Amino acid sequence: MISREHLLEMAETYGTPLYIYQKEKIESQYKKLTHAFKGSPTKFFYACKALSNINILKIVCKMGAGLDTVSLNEVKLGLMAGFKPEQILYTPNCVHFSEIEAVKDMGVHINLDNISILEQFGNTYGDTYPVMIRLNPHIMAGGNLKISTGHIDSKFGISIHQLRHIERIVKKTGLNVEGLHMHTGSEIKDIGVFLQALDVMLDMVAHFPGIKYLDLGSGFKVPYAPDEKATDVELLAQKMKSALQTFQEESGKTLEIWFEPGKYLVSESGYFISRVNVVKQTPATVFAGIDTGFNHLIRPMLYDAYHQILNLSNPKGTERIYTVVGNLCETDTFCWDRVLPEVREGDYLLFKNAGAYGFEMASSFNSRTRPAEVLYSKGKHHLIRQRETLEDLLRNQVVSV
Repeated sequence: MISREHLLEMAETYGTPLYIYQKEKIESQYKKLTHAFKGSPTKFFYACKALSNINILKIVCKMGAGLDTVSLNEVKLGLMAGFKPEQILYTPNCVHFSEIEAVKDMGVHINLDNISILEQFGNTYGDTYPVMIRLNPHIMAGGNLKISTGHIDSKFGISIHQLRHIERIVKKTGLNVEGLHMHTGSEIKDIGVFLQALDVMLDMVAHFPGIKYLDLGSGFKVPYAPDEKATDVELLAQKMKSALQTFQEESGKTLEIWFEPGKYLVSESGYFISRVNVVKQTPATVFAGIDTGFNHLIRPMLYDAYHQILNLSNPKGTERIYTVVGNLCETDTFCWDRVLPEVREGDYLLFKNAGAYGFEMASSFNSRTRPAEVLYSKGKHHLIRQRETLEDLLRNQVVSV
């Protein structure tokens, strides 16, 4: 963890609210994955929807990872950050076919997740451009229904029960299918979910003779609460290696395995610092009102997500119970009845695990500007995004009255 002194220094230097990312933590998380799967034909593509600041993308690129993208602009950012087209995977959802055509012209891997687009792509390009197909395995997984993406009611992927339909399109159009993809959800603790998905995908391989790789998405769990544990990637790698070895012996086919870690790489690298505006006592509750809200960190409100909160200014204060809330004209409660060292007006509060889906989901609700971002490495810090201003909010508005 970054020292308390350095965190306070950055809060004073850049102001609050403030996002800070530690480069070394991103690198160490990537090394954990590559070490666990060492000796196995495995590739990792960073899911940049978690945090897409171009400085973070450049760090990931230098580490040797690929890039998982979900939009045309994410693909463009990846290319600007230095990724080669063959290092980029594009997995759209409910986009217009014209966006897929634009991405196709960039030469990246394309992952198609619905019958309509699959048919349009096959009719337009036939076997001239290889694709992946995203399947829905009907597996319920993930830490919250809103981040579960592989169940029967999910909008993502083509149902495994539509295999015959997929096969008819492939046969009719000559579509070149070189990979299969599944992603069942986020914050998956049980490695059995990945093994179950792998079994489903291995059963599908015989239907697509051109398959070179299987993409299991990601969803690796990182600990948010003190009593939580991360996904055991070492054990997962061992069990997957065994399953793939058996498959190879029975089929004579060697497959590459792809993963798309996002939160796993950047969540623990991130710190979000806010300042206490008011301490407000009511007949029932003591509120710590801070200078931010769900416009800057929406995970607690959207997903009921837990973030550890530290009092940087008064770490040894007498412990008291607080409900931490924001400054928006909405209910923006970060936590109820949290035990914290005594909170005083002007104190800095730190939210841990803020690297993933923090700034990335921020908005200008209430016309409050988005915070600055800072990169921290080896005791030094650098501004990587300026704090927005009123001029930024007005930039694209057109006065017509």
